Amino acid sequence: MMTLVETTVHYDNGYEDVYMMQEDEWDRDLLLDPAWEKQQRKTFTAWCNSHLRKAGTQIENIEEDFRNGLKLMLLLEVISGERLPKPDRGKMRFHKIANVNKALDFITSKGVKLVSIGAEEIVDGNVKMTLGMIWTIILRFAIQDISVEETSAKEGLLLWCQRKTAPYRNVNVQNFHVSWKDGLAFCALIHRHRPDLIDYSKLNKDDHLGNLNLAFDIAEKHLDIPKMLDAEDIINTPKPDERAIMTYVSCFYHAFAGAEQAETAANRICKVLGVNQENEKLMEEYERLASELLEWIRRTTPWLENRTPEKTMAEMQRKLEDFRDYRRMHKPPKVQEKCQLEISFNTLQTKLRISNRPSFMPSEGKMVSDIASAWQGLEQAEKGYEEWLLTEIRRLERLDHLAEKFRQKATTHETWASGKELILSQKDYETATLTEIRALLRKHEAFESDLAAHQDRVEQIAAIAQELNELDYYDVAAVNRRCQSICDLWDQLGTLTQKRREALERTEKLLETIDQLFLEFSKRSAPFNNWMEGAMEDLQDMFIVHAIEEVQVKKLVPQRDGALQEEMARQHAHERLRRQFAAQANLIGPWIQARMEEIGRFSLELGGTLEDQMTQLKQCEHVIVTYKPNVDKLEGDHQLIQESLVFDNKHTNYTMEHIRVGWELLLTTIARTINEIETQILTRDAKGISQQQMSEFRSSFNHFDRKKNGAMDTDDFRACLISMGYDLGEVEFARIMMLVDPSTTGMVSFQSFIDFMTRETADTDTAEQVVASFRILATDKPYILVDELRRELPPDQAEYCIMRMPPFKGPGAPPGALDYTAFSTALYGESDL
Repeated sequence: MMTLVETTVHYDNGYEDVYMMQEDEWDRDLLLDPAWEKQQRKTFTAWCNSHLRKAGTQIENIEEDFRNGLKLMLLLEVISGERLPKPDRGKMRFHKIANVNKALDFITSKGVKLVSIGAEEIVDGNVKMTLGMIWTIILRFAIQDISVEETSAKEGLLLWCQRKTAPYRNVNVQNFHVSWKDGLAFCALIHRHRPDLIDYSKLNKDDHLGNLNLAFDIAEKHLDIPKMLDAEDIINTPKPDERAIMTYVSCFYHAFAGAEQAETAANRICKVLGVNQENEKLMEEYERLASELLEWIRRTTPWLENRTPEKTMAEMQRKLEDFRDYRRMHKPPKVQEKCQLEISFNTLQTKLRISNRPSFMPSEGKMVSDIASAWQGLEQAEKGYEEWLLTEIRRLERLDHLAEKFRQKATTHETWASGKELILSQKDYETATLTEIRALLRKHEAFESDLAAHQDRVEQIAAIAQELNELDYYDVAAVNRRCQSICDLWDQLGTLTQKRREALERTEKLLETIDQLFLEFSKRSAPFNNWMEGAMEDLQDMFIVHAIEEVQVKKLVPQRDGALQEEMARQHAHERLRRQFAAQANLIGPWIQARMEEIGRFSLELGGTLEDQMTQLKQCEHVIVTYKPNVDKLEGDHQLIQESLVFDNKHTNYTMEHIRVGWELLLTTIARTINEIETQILTRDAKGISQQQMSEFRSSFNHFDRKKNGAMDTDDFRACLISMGYDLGEVEFARIMMLVDPSTTGMVSFQSFIDFMTRETADTDTAEQVVASFRILATDKPYILVDELRRELPPDQAEYCIMRMPPFKGPGAPPGALDYTAFSTALYGESDL
């Protein structure tokens, strides 16, 4: 019965695997069963021969053929690729022991600790010791270097098997014994890498013997893996030997190593290309959004700069309403787009820095600074446009008032002048008596006084018309025609009045002469004269007409009182609107300021993890967003004020423009602050920065951000570096400044500070790694072919490479060869395509 031995294998990398045969009662019983020994003998012999045949030899009996140490030393030379010390050629026992010791010393030199295995046992043909030694060699040279996702050796090999067989039905690899008894796991491994050799869909899970033999035969015939196991032994053993299964499976791993290496290379390339494609999409999206925003600014700015006045108040009110629509509906989404554009740009630059790519340089005229400059021009035009609108509305309001005043005065004058020309043109004096003439003269004198009194009104009408001309009243032509008509009529009335006075005075002189002639007659006709005088007095009572007009003027006084009452009510309504707006503005303005200060404190004082900070900022953002209806209500109040043509408000220092600018700045600030935290999380995760390190970076930055504006100036940054132990000369500091401030603004942002602090420790892909991966796919050629790209990479990434790789210009390349080295270095900005 074999002696129970514990074999401990120790590797330099710290991995230690202890295979103890007495793990449990079942294992101990099986170890005593010769079936396990039989499996190991067959497997280990086949494994040794798979290597020895490369040297033109083989073994038949594992415990006999290694006794002299010669084939053992040869086996180690073949599998390691190194030369061992020259063997002793004698046939004495001590020669054999010396050779075996040379082999064991070589194994020990590779970091393997051998326990309870001595040269004497091997020379004596101890089967257990010989098998243990071969297993040690297999572990060191066939299994130790297997690495899958940070696991190695046995665990790495098991994980590799699990990953490769995961998609296959009825396969569940959990160990290296019973999981392989039905043969499906072996078939799945072969099908995964060489689907042309096996039709997995036709396998029967109950045909264990058939599945195992199929896998063993195909492996031997097509994969150059010798048949190391017997299907019957595996089926008939309750728990197949783990070492035998592991040895055989490791041969599959190494047989597919080239494919695995190519797959790893392809995965690295796919990862790099995926990052590049994602970044290119972000760049294209930035370019598109920047173009659209700049085009909108380009279209909108001329509209805001257009100062062509409208003719009427109604048309100007429509302009004002259009401007309100612009402020309420058109501009806010663009404010969000501008903010998102800045955030996308910063995030993209961070991703490029993290992935070791060159910074993104937008097309000419589409830099963030270009957009900011265009936006500033837009806001300047907007501010000027609103001021012009209000000034123009005030002008039109005055024009309407003057035009109405002109119409009222003109109507009053025209009503007064109506019929006067006809009266003055009458020749009633031709048939009048002297007394009538004198009465007409007195009446005419009264008219002349009235005419003189209307002189001021005519002058006022002319002055108003002149002012309407100077203020460019839209209907000034009609005003001028009416004014001219009034002036012409006034001149005509003046001329007719003068002519009538002259005619009346001539007639009076003539009648006085006649009167002398009739004097004698009159004396004799006293009764008749008395009657005539009475009649003339009655006629003189007609001058009461002027007094009636005065009565009509008194009737206008109550009308004026009514107009004053209406104006008083209007002013009270205006005052209510002012107070209503002021009450809201005096709440909203300080609220916005308080939120701005709160966000500023977030940047300086936030503790906890970045995720906690993000949660608090998101809560703050939610509070801000839910407050927006208050701003919208204030906009409505402002609209009512503007519609009422109220332009001053002594109850508040806040204008709607102040509130708008503050609100837009608040939205932008909270979005930027959230983006800063997101960028920090992105940087932390990509570069492996701990929360404590991030807190230390923030603490140092805040301490030296003396102006508390979110950036350090050059002197503050230098002081910060010195405080952290940097020994800075002028040349070194200038180099660092070029890294953190490539635009030479003289300021260092927190993100630039973090990038600098983590730049040296970043674990990122490099151009050299990508070149090496392409070289694997190209089977060590300095170029790669289109067919190779399409075979090894997913379709979209293969086409991505084909479209961008330049032709290979080296010697001996076939047509269509592509230069993967130039392509890879261009990805990282180390060359230009």
